[in-house]
Amino acid sequence: MSKILELKQRRADIAAEVQALATLESGGTTLSAEQLQQLDALKAEFDQLGAQLARLEDAERMIAAAAQQVETLNAQGTPPARLPAAPAEPAVKGGSVARMAVALIHAQGNYRMAADYADKNGFGADVAAALNGGSPSAGGVLIPANMATEIIELLRPKAVVRRLGTRSLPLKNGNLTIPRLKGGASVGYIGADNDIPATEQTFDDLKLSAKKMAALVPISNDLLDNAGISPDVEQVVVGDLTSAVGAREDLAFLRGDGSNNTPKGLRGWAMPGNCIAAPAPATVDAAFLQAIENFLNALILLLEGVDANMVSPGWVMSPRTFRFLEGLRDGKGNKVYPELAQGMLKGYPVGKTTQIPNNLGKEGDESELYFCDFADCFIGEDKALTIDFSKEATYTANDGKLVSAFSRDQTLVRVIAKHDFGPRHVESVAIGTGIKWGK
Repeated sequence: MSKILELKQRRADIAAEVQALATLESGGTTLSAEQLQQLDALKAEFDQLGAQLARLEDAERMIAAAAQQVETLNAQGTPPARLPAAPAEPAVKGGSVARMAVALIHAQGNYRMAADYADKNGFGADVAAALNGGSPSAGGVLIPANMATEIIELLRPKAVVRRLGTRSLPLKNGNLTIPRLKGGASVGYIGADNDIPATEQTFDDLKLSAKKMAALVPISNDLLDNAGISPDVEQVVVGDLTSAVGAREDLAFLRGDGSNNTPKGLRGWAMPGNCIAAPAPATVDAAFLQAIENFLNALILLLEGVDANMVSPGWVMSPRTFRFLEGLRDGKGNKVYPELAQGMLKGYPVGKTTQIPNNLGKEGDESELYFCDFADCFIGEDKALTIDFSKEATYTANDGKLVSAFSRDQTLVRVIAKHDFGPRHVESVAIGTGIKWGK
């Protein structure tokens, strides 16, 4: 305890003793000679302590006023500014699958070395554990269900059929059966003494079975060399994987014919009576605009006329068809379908995809337009994906030519998924054919 604090404490004690004596006297007690002598001594000591305390406090003030900065602190300068804590960057969704691919490629296909590489480079215990389970005889590394689900969810914004509301259900042992109502019950009014008509509903099944899809994704080796440095690399790898899988899914789910163990798409499921020929291109006048309006209404009426649920109806068309309809103007210069700027047509969402070709028909200049209740369509899928790679394999480029990954310093990543597709009620699918608009 400092001297100043010690003196203050002593003065407080003296004040308490004087207060006790004063209380006795005020209560009618006559102080003895000894007590009066004690009181005088306490007052003298209190005054002496006050003078001593004043001198010590004056000395402290003078020392503080004359104080100078220590030379060592002058040499150090001002302390550095404290940087605020920065939040961690959010993890790339699906990045664990990208890290699996990177580790597998760096280890040249050795699954144990890939697991060790993933562990040493902080790729995550889940990635290392998944790589440990791979074997050459299994045809690649099985992506765990939780990681595969992330990839499947990332397909939704990229695959038109998924984005418009198609529902996904898991396959059990590679198969899925969904019952559907084929015929309704007979209901009618009866008179007195008449028999109630027999009522019976008839049912059918939508049967889905696993179809294997393989996607080959070429990735630059220069890009892979920077893996682990930036999450942007993971984003690029995941983006390439999901784009390739999404594009192939749309092709199968829209125009697949169901042959050679492939899914049958909407074009194959559609009933002949639900396929309507589009009006031929003509001068854009009132008659032509009305013909297009009637054509679009006819497609919608095919679903409304059979009491389709219309939970998630939507359009799917090629970009050429979309741009033609979006650019149509009436005689006053107003856009006929201005809502296409917001991705809607006659109140229903529109999906564009190049998987609907523009080279159909005898002359190779036709396209198609799909209108469907996508909530009535189902994707049965195995939640497990398999991933593998090759540096020597070849793949077919967009121009149809074979390309060697080795000659282009690329690595081919192969993703295998198993799924199937089908509408619960085929009446929920309507297709416009022979569209030559915008060619």
